[in-house]
Amino acid sequence: MRKDKLLFILPVFFIVIVFLSVNVFKSRKEVSEAKNTNNIESNTEVQNMKQHGKYKEIYLAGGCFWGLEAYMQKINGIEDAVSGYANGKTENPGYHDLHSSGHAETVKVVYDPEIISLEDILAYYLRVVDPVSINKQGNDTGSQYRSGIYYTDDNDKNIIDMVLKNEQTKHDKPIAIEVQTLKHFYDAEDYHQDYLKKNPGGYCHINVNDAYQPLVDPGQYEKPTDAELKEQLTQEQYQVTQHSATERPFQNAYNATFEEGIYVDVTTGEPLFFAGYKFESGCGWPSFSRPIAREVLRYYEDKSHGMERIEVRSRSGNAHLGHVFTDGPESAGGLRYCINSAALRFIPKEKMEAEGYAYLLQHMK
Repeated sequence: MRKDKLLFILPVFFIVIVFLSVNVFKSRKEVSEAKNTNNIESNTEVQNMKQHGKYKEIYLAGGCFWGLEAYMQKINGIEDAVSGYANGKTENPGYHDLHSSGHAETVKVVYDPEIISLEDILAYYLRVVDPVSINKQGNDTGSQYRSGIYYTDDNDKNIIDMVLKNEQTKHDKPIAIEVQTLKHFYDAEDYHQDYLKKNPGGYCHINVNDAYQPLVDPGQYEKPTDAELKEQLTQEQYQVTQHSATERPFQNAYNATFEEGIYVDVTTGEPLFFAGYKFESGCGWPSFSRPIAREVLRYYEDKSHGMERIEVRSRSGNAHLGHVFTDGPESAGGLRYCINSAALRFIPKEKMEAEGYAYLLQHMK
């Protein structure tokens, strides 16, 4: 489907994102405390490992650093995350200098490349930033809230460029993330470090729990040609996924299925839903509270049949799946993904490893 024909409905999409998030936007409070001017590593072990060349660093700016720091700390393979100020015009800036110093609120990310790659770190980063927004993330505006990737290893530049080039294909507007060599980085004041640990429920413009969602590589799940789909799918599967048909309620394969496992796109095999997110809604179709990872689904306005709904499609296969509604269980976020069984293939937990989905086992509920 061409990008110019896919209308991405921002107002309703924001409803989906709000329900998927557990954090609510609040006004950010300024705090006046003494500035820590010493750029000292908070973790001696991390410093020692860096000196011996095991750990690497990347510096990420993406709006308020409170949330980005807490988010990065939850990712396996990231050994340390420190809030600070990067690539400005002055030395030793403080929080109250940022409106004129030119620095970006930045998180220094120290990671073990044997556990997590730079590509994966950037994938996690892009999950929670708006890459086309200029000097704004969430409720925060100003050049200090710009998005940026600052590197200390010249070999990282090609990786960053490759990742952002691929990201650009997903957007009509140009990517607004600046990519620069790190000029300098100053640790932020002590009260900024581990802010959300010290202040649970404090302001955060992202859902830090998105760090627990697995990364699903779309490159592993290529869409077959139309001729191949006609050969591989049943007539009902083809009509549902390729022509947005709807199967009969209750009389479908997975409405009453509640075994452990995953549901994948029937056209590509891309994983879409954990069985643990499935619930009985009484609507006659499989219902899920959330996807495996937010990026595996796409949302579009649907005004067919005299109704206004939000259509859900798969990312890699662009297959019609069903619709998402806001009448799901409040305890699970309030969403109900109403999905056609014909658009899915169920893989029991005991068969996931054999079918190439072992990487998802650790993320199952």
